[in-house]
Amino acid sequence: MNILLTGGAGFIGSHLSQRLLRDGASLTIIDDLNDFYSPEIKRANLRAIRETGEFDFHEGGICDEARLEAICRDRQFDAVIHLAARAGVRPSIEQPLLYENTNVRGTTMMLEMARRFAIGKFVFASSSSIYGIANRVPFSEEDALNQPISPYAATKIAGEKMCFTYSHLYGIRTVCLRFFTVYGPRQRPDLAIHKFAHLIEAGKPIPVFGDGSSGRDYTFCSDTVDGIIAALHHDCAFDVFNLGNSHPVTLNTLIGTIEEALGKKAVLRRLPDQPGDVPITYADIAKAQRVLGYAPKVGFREGIEAFVGWYREQSAAQAKAVTT
Repeated sequence: MNILLTGGAGFIGSHLSQRLLRDGASLTIIDDLNDFYSPEIKRANLRAIRETGEFDFHEGGICDEARLEAICRDRQFDAVIHLAARAGVRPSIEQPLLYENTNVRGTTMMLEMARRFAIGKFVFASSSSIYGIANRVPFSEEDALNQPISPYAATKIAGEKMCFTYSHLYGIRTVCLRFFTVYGPRQRPDLAIHKFAHLIEAGKPIPVFGDGSSGRDYTFCSDTVDGIIAALHHDCAFDVFNLGNSHPVTLNTLIGTIEEALGKKAVLRRLPDQPGDVPITYADIAKAQRVLGYAPKVGFREGIEAFVGWYREQSAAQAKAVTT
C-alpha cells in the first residue's frame, strides 16, 4: 500500500512508521516538527524510522493547502493515516484557537485532500478525551459525546464529525480510532509516565493532582499500532473504535509501579485537581475485539518496565554524548 501518514515523526507515528515499513508499505510522512516539545526528539525518531526502511519525508503543516496538494499530486496514495494534531488537555485550555486551527481545520484539510485526489481510505486518530464527564464506564462507542470538558476534546469530536460527513458525501472509507493514554518507548516528555520517571531519577518532587484515585486506561504503543493496522485493512464505509487496554490504573498505582521499575521512591508534591482532567478513562474494547481482532498483549507492569529500560538507555547515551 502507498500510505500518507501525518504526524509520523511523533511518538505513536514513529512506531507506526516502522511497522508499516516492515509490512512492505510505501510510506510518505508529513510532520511540521513543531516546538510543542523538542523538535530534536522528532528528528531522532525519524532517524530510527530510517533504520527500518526508506520513506519520503516532508516537513510542513497540515493546514498548508498548496504544499499538501503538491505532495498528493505527485503520488497516488491508497490511504491517509491522520495522526497529526495539537495534543494535550491542559495546553488546549491555554491556546484554544491554535488547537481549533490544527485539529479541526487541519483534519478537514486532510479529508479534502482525500476527496480531491481520490484517496479511498482515511484513518483518523481520535481520543478518549471525547467522552468527557461520562455517565458510565467503561466508555462505549455508542455513548453520546455531549460533555467535552476541554478544547482538545471538543476538537477531536469535531474531527470525527467531519470524517463522517466526508465519508457520507464522498464515499471515503473512514475509521476513527479513540486512543486511550498510549505509553511506551519514545513517549512524549510532557506526559505523566515520562515526566515522573525523569523527576524520580533526579530525586525531584513529582506533581500529583488530586488524591491519586483518578484512573487512566494505559495502552502500550505496540498494541495501539496493532489496532491502527487492523483499522487500515477494515473494509467499511465509516466506523469508530476504542483502542484501549480496558484495565484502568489509578495514579497512585502508576507512581508505585514506576518506583518499582526504577528502584527509587518518589517525592510527592500534592496539588489540586486540574481543569479539563476527567476522573477516569476506561475503554470498552468489545467492538474492536470482535470486528478488528484487536487484542492488547502488553500488561501494565511489563510496559512500564519496557519504558524504563528505554528511558535509561536514552539517558546513558545522552550522558555519554556530553562527556565525549
